Amino acid sequence: MNLTQHQNLEKLLKPRHLAIIGGRDAEAVAKECERIGFTGQIWPVNPKREKIGGFKCFASVEDLPEAPDAVYLAIPREAAISTVKRLAEMGASGVVCYTAGFSEIGVEGTELEEALVSASGDLALVGPNCYGVINYIDKVALWPFPHGGASPGYGAAIITQSGMLSSDLTMSQRSLPFAYMISVGNQSVLRLEDFIDVLCTKPEVKAIGLHIEGVKDISRFSEVALKALEAGVPIVALKTGSSEIGSELTVSHTASLSGSDDLFQALFDRLGIIRVSHPVQLLETLKYLCVAGIPKGKRLVGLTCSGGGATLLADHAEKIGLEFTRPSKKTAKRLTRLLHYTATVSNPLDYTTPIWGIPERVLPVFETMLTDPYDAAIFVQDYPPPELDESKPFYLSDAKSFIDAGSKVRIPSAICCTLPENMDQSTRKMLVENGVAPMQGIHEALEAISSSVWYFGRREAIRKNGIEKLRIKPLSGISTAGIVSTLIDEWEGKKHLLEIGLSVPEGGIADFAEVPEVAEKIGFPVVVKMVGKNLEHKTDAGAIALNLLSCEEVKVAVDSMKKDVEYFDPTAVSEIFLVEKMLEKPIAELLVNVRTDPQFGMAMTLAAGGILTELLADAVTILLPTNRNDLENALKSLKISKLFDGFRGGEMIDTEQLVTALLNLVVGVMNPAIGIKEIEINPLFVYKEKVCAVDVLMRIATGTSGAVNNK
Repeated sequence: MNLTQHQNLEKLLKPRHLAIIGGRDAEAVAKECERIGFTGQIWPVNPKREKIGGFKCFASVEDLPEAPDAVYLAIPREAAISTVKRLAEMGASGVVCYTAGFSEIGVEGTELEEALVSASGDLALVGPNCYGVINYIDKVALWPFPHGGASPGYGAAIITQSGMLSSDLTMSQRSLPFAYMISVGNQSVLRLEDFIDVLCTKPEVKAIGLHIEGVKDISRFSEVALKALEAGVPIVALKTGSSEIGSELTVSHTASLSGSDDLFQALFDRLGIIRVSHPVQLLETLKYLCVAGIPKGKRLVGLTCSGGGATLLADHAEKIGLEFTRPSKKTAKRLTRLLHYTATVSNPLDYTTPIWGIPERVLPVFETMLTDPYDAAIFVQDYPPPELDESKPFYLSDAKSFIDAGSKVRIPSAICCTLPENMDQSTRKMLVENGVAPMQGIHEALEAISSSVWYFGRREAIRKNGIEKLRIKPLSGISTAGIVSTLIDEWEGKKHLLEIGLSVPEGGIADFAEVPEVAEKIGFPVVVKMVGKNLEHKTDAGAIALNLLSCEEVKVAVDSMKKDVEYFDPTAVSEIFLVEKMLEKPIAELLVNVRTDPQFGMAMTLAAGGILTELLADAVTILLPTNRNDLENALKSLKISKLFDGFRGGEMIDTEQLVTALLNLVVGVMNPAIGIKEIEINPLFVYKEKVCAVDVLMRIATGTSGAVNNK
């Protein structure tokens, strides 16, 4: 998006006048604009009709009073392309291209979409194959169907790659304050990241929600996501297409590549983007962020008039890392005087029904409970349906006490119902007006709070430690022309590791006859491995022998090894062997993989190593380059990290030296002079004060001539 397109997008989002081009769909847009309260001029364009939606039609775009700020285009593909060209030439600002049948249908459509892009010039073009744009703040609805949603003057900006999902979200009964709804379609000109760039600067936008099927430019996406982070505008992402079928549907839907799910997770973690797994959590998390705000820590205070509600809060909070800290002695003493004798002082607090609905009893309890230092407050309360409305004043009385008590401490506050349907619209509206998030479901509320706490911590970490730009190239500094990757043998790979600064077992290379002699020089016990092509999985091939204690055992082992490998794969048999010192048992074993992805650049995966790799499926991926803080957090997220801290009386490791070794590896693999395309160390033995790469697979990038181009 260039500067002119940026300026034109601003006009498209808040137009003074708009042209609607088409028939039935254009008429729907006119009606939606009227319904939402658009006060600008509406100019229908249709040579066959006198009026559309009560507005006089113009025969062509050239007949319009002036170049429109916004255009809604709902006509056949070929006509859409020529019309876009004419609009660009006359100086129009922005176009929503509702028309479908472009790159999402294949080669023919892709060629037409290229023509559309060529015709668009500096237009801010949304789509094609999209629903459009709703601006709830300024009452603009470039939208082809009746839509829902409302705004108290601020709210979430949601950007989706699915038209129908965007419409569904507006019609939700969850009282999320909306600021904008954007359906981006194929993103031929304006992309998801362009909207983030513009919307994160608007004071009315408190959070941004994304439905992502794929991202076309990871570097640009990272840039604008960090811009939003710096502006204090959280981003919440619903990424779809992680399954095999989902990925296929994504490509056919909007011609987007879904991308590897672990790499997207790594990207979101890196950029401080909250990830959710379903639309309900997207809405609830956005609602919490927009209405309640961002907690600065994980200490919660919980209130409820139900022992069951208190238990539900406590149980789920513990699972997701939130803390209901006990009231201080001073607070507990005061609460004992204020509560009914049947109540037990705790957090979450069940203040019991004897004082329910009595503000002069409830308010002092709430105020006292909130005097201790907490980061967020939550009150569990379900509301009766209309047929039981006579009891509602009691519920609203306690809600008001919670609002009044919370206003004095100014921490993010929410009232949540146990069951999502047990909070009516009027109650939700009242809570939003008072700055209290109306959360629907205990688990949903706590998950939203937990995500918000994580966001705050990640934002502070980035501000403190900084973050390097991703290097999205096959290999930085290496010519991409004719690049291929070559799998080098383990001995060569370990020599590269030594250059990088990683330790490997003491050892040496030997031909068949020399193996016993080399083993004796190294000192028993030893490990012997066959070195050659097609031996990535030595255990499966029988190409490794462990804990050999004498020359005789070595001779027997290499003889047997040749026979086993020949049976496994005759082409893999080699006369070259790697002989290494047998190592002591480590405290922990890690798998470390670094690979190059054309979309994301280099990524490092850390996992439980050795035989636990597939058994535990315990892994985390981070994008490179990285820093010490992010590596430490990645290691802590692994299940096997308990071993690092002296699990069951075991030795503790020096985590700093492990992180230093991994940082050395990062520097080495990103060095274009070495040209590593992929490396996998499995296992990396972790000891108290050192690490050692026991086995390695390494691919080196080479040109067609086999030489690395370092220019």
